[in-house]
Amino acid sequence: MGEVFEGYERQYCEISASLARKCTAASALQGEKLKQKASEIKSGIDGAETLIRKMDLEARNQQPSIRAGLLAKLREYKSDLNNLKGTLKRVTTGYAQQGAREELLESGMAETLAVSADQKSRLLRASERQNQTNDMIRDSHRTMLETEDLGVSLLQDLHQQREHLIHAHGTLHNVDDNIGKSRRIMGAMVRRMDRNKWIIGFIISLLVLAILEP
Repeated sequence: MGEVFEGYERQYCEISASLARKCTAASALQGEKLKQKASEIKSGIDGAETLIRKMDLEARNQQPSIRAGLLAKLREYKSDLNNLKGTLKRVTTGYAQQGAREELLESGMAETLAVSADQKSRLLRASERQNQTNDMIRDSHRTMLETEDLGVSLLQDLHQQREHLIHAHGTLHNVDDNIGKSRRIMGAMVRRMDRNKWIIGFIISLLVLAILEP
């Protein structure tokens, strides 16, 4: 997940928790104090909406494998923000009578805060799962790069070994040629020696005959 998205996410969670506390405090107010608190909450909700738009834009610029998880988290944040808007609306419009205010404080606010807490818990778990998935993706990508480097190194070694074998084959071929030439030279020398022996024998025979004649 991008650091920009995580920064927006932290800001939103802080604003959301602050707005929930302010809504709880506003439920006990009335008159001008209630109007001031409602205006403050409305400003916070506007800021939260701006953060959600920024997170949506950042999420759509991520890789498809990461984008789906971020958009799922955004849907949870939007639902959480809608609950806060509903709470603000009930706080500002449901206090014309003291009984309605007490009922909202005892039931509606408690239910809203319980839902908000449950949503935040699910959002945190989803964020943890998303971070684990991103770590696994990074580890897989690193392993793939290491495997690719190892494959390239092996191919280079095989290429060098092939060149060595080709060179050795050429050397053996030259040795075979030299051995063949040596055999031919030795054969010629043997034949020449045989021929010389016959010539010498013939000459000796002639000399013996010449000596024996009276």
